[in-house]
Amino acid sequence: MIETDIAIVGAGPVGLFAIFEAGLLKLRCHLIDYLPQVGGQLSEIYPKKPIYDIPGYPIVLAQDLVDNLMKQAEPFKPGFTLGERIESLDKRGEGDFVLTTNMGTQIHSKVVVIAGGLGCFEPRKPEVKGLENFENGKGVNYMVLDPEKYRGKRVILAGGGDSALDWTIFLADIASELTLVHRSESFRGAPDSVNKVMKLAGEGKINLLLNTNLVAVNGNTHLQSIEVNNTKTAATKTIEADNLIPLFGLSPKLGPLEHWGLNLDKNAIEVNTEDYSTNILGIYAIGDINTYTNKLKLILCGFHEAALMSHSAYKYMNPGVKYTMKYTTVNGVNAF
Repeated sequence: MIETDIAIVGAGPVGLFAIFEAGLLKLRCHLIDYLPQVGGQLSEIYPKKPIYDIPGYPIVLAQDLVDNLMKQAEPFKPGFTLGERIESLDKRGEGDFVLTTNMGTQIHSKVVVIAGGLGCFEPRKPEVKGLENFENGKGVNYMVLDPEKYRGKRVILAGGGDSALDWTIFLADIASELTLVHRSESFRGAPDSVNKVMKLAGEGKINLLLNTNLVAVNGNTHLQSIEVNNTKTAATKTIEADNLIPLFGLSPKLGPLEHWGLNLDKNAIEVNTEDYSTNILGIYAIGDINTYTNKLKLILCGFHEAALMSHSAYKYMNPGVKYTMKYTTVNGVNAF
């Protein structure tokens, strides 16, 4: 059985940063993730996607952020169980948890932290005629793993959120022809990204089709064209394309967590914002997996949650022990 202070379910960016915050308090972490590598969605779904809202990084690629978080965590010697999913949690007493994976691995910990462990993610697919005929390498992809795959290609992106906007900005100089299709006149993404996309459209570097829906996908053995429909004029047009990338988000599956007795709001865990604790003493939830009033699903917010959680977990594991806050700017990491 693996022994640790904190068992972290989920090895995405927030879980990785929690290693650092807990390590400063001399608490050892062991992370469990169903994916075969650390990084969560950043590594599995969009490793080369640019991220613009990490403090101190005007732009950082998703995998580079994961690599840096691993370097930051390295001095604290975390443990990892990857490629396995937590199937059950047994609370034996205060500060006494045993987690068991689908492979029979058991982790004994004093605290459990759920860090974005939503399980497997599936893309939300639009209702488009013929779409599934061109999946699996035939022209339709629901995520961008390697932008270079689209160099010199005619690419159509569909969506109105941050991913669609960010990839439009990034692929504008890679694709030979880039079209962004959005069913509305307004976007759901960051205003700065919206402004950049509008500027690209104004300069003729991309084609922007608003109030437009995807209707059908055509081709022989590979995608050749897309049919779209204007929702205001009902006009239909055909656009020649090599690739279609519908970016309508991902649908999470909560999995075994649903049966742990946690207070849930749909697919998220309710927490106390004082320390991101759940209704079960000794269990915390940080990152996209939790929910509370005015919740923002941003990586940087998850980092903040990891810091407060770690200090609360320290007090929970060391009742009555006074802790004096230290700062890495003065002491350095090695001093902890």
